[in-house]
Amino acid sequence: MNAGQLVSRLTRQSRSNFYYAFLLLPRAQREAMYAVYAFCRIVDDVVDAGGDPDVQRKTLAHWRREIARCFEGVPEEPVTQRLCQAVRAFRIPRAALEEIINGVEMDLDRSSYETWEELYPYCYRVAGAVGLCCIEIFGYADPRARDYAVNLGVALQLTNILRDLGADAQQGRVYLPAEDLRRFGVTPEDLRLGRYTPQFVELMEFEALRARGFYRRAWETLPDADARRLFAAEIMGRIYFALLRAIETRRYRVFDGRIALPVATKLAIALRCWAGARLGAGGRRREVA
Repeated sequence: MNAGQLVSRLTRQSRSNFYYAFLLLPRAQREAMYAVYAFCRIVDDVVDAGGDPDVQRKTLAHWRREIARCFEGVPEEPVTQRLCQAVRAFRIPRAALEEIINGVEMDLDRSSYETWEELYPYCYRVAGAVGLCCIEIFGYADPRARDYAVNLGVALQLTNILRDLGADAQQGRVYLPAEDLRRFGVTPEDLRLGRYTPQFVELMEFEALRARGFYRRAWETLPDADARRLFAAEIMGRIYFALLRAIETRRYRVFDGRIALPVATKLAIALRCWAGARLGAGGRRREVA
């Protein structure tokens, strides 16, 4: 299996919501996105797979060196060989790729956050920095697109946190700020045991509003001139916003099983965003209350 087949397989096997955003891209952009996504998956799996933290840190250090080699044109790993091609074709920032590794490594350093101000850098690194890589591949003219990418990335990460709350708590990780839990009378043990209470619902309503705020800021900063080029980012955003609404509609019953959207729904969103961009509507619909 060559490097291109490897990164494509990693993306397809993940069944990620992102995959549906890639489908309608031109081939060069699609392959670059596959490379970025495969890199993100691999470094994320270094920590998620568990094991000896010292070994995990050494492995992440290896991937940092691979990023350096990527920009020097001499990467060793198949995935970074493909990433190197994407870096040459598009202006993917080295700092953003390094921030992704920094974000993943935060899971080795801490399992909880006291405030939103402490959690934000994590969300920026593991998601906002990914957005900064993506928009270089999609292309943009207005610098506000970078704000759009970061805000959308944080919104997506907050949606992931809400969806995976129970599973993360069982692994000893609580991403919701501790001060928020105290405010609503919810404990980390409640999350670990999946206690669905009125207090938990109030907590989740509060956190969902925070996520909605980042979706709103993203769509407010999406430049009209770049809406057509950024349709794939809009597909990601609209799919994850629909996922957030599904979580809300189910009254935050995230302990009952992983909430997901049907494939048909994802495909419909992808086609609607693509068609809207082609017709000039872009992503300017205001769907956030």
